[in-house]
Amino acid sequence: MTAPLGHNGGPPLEEEDPGGASWRLWAWRRAHRRAWKTPPPEIALRRLARAEELGMTYREYTLEILERGKFL
Repeated sequence: MTAPLGHNGGPPLEEEDPGGASWRLWAWRRAHRRAWKTPPPEIALRRLARAEELGMTYREYTLEILERGKFL
């Protein structure tokens, strides 16, 4: 089964990979943890304030930053 167009081909982060590609799963989990690592308090408070201005949750705002690579 091939991944749909636009899919990055990564393994599911919640389930074990039945194909035995443990290295790839470990690398994806590590990247996921690093991307969602808690920033310093000053940055977190600034993001929270901006998210509230935009009517978003902190997590939604952070996800937009990670996806776009720029601040809204």
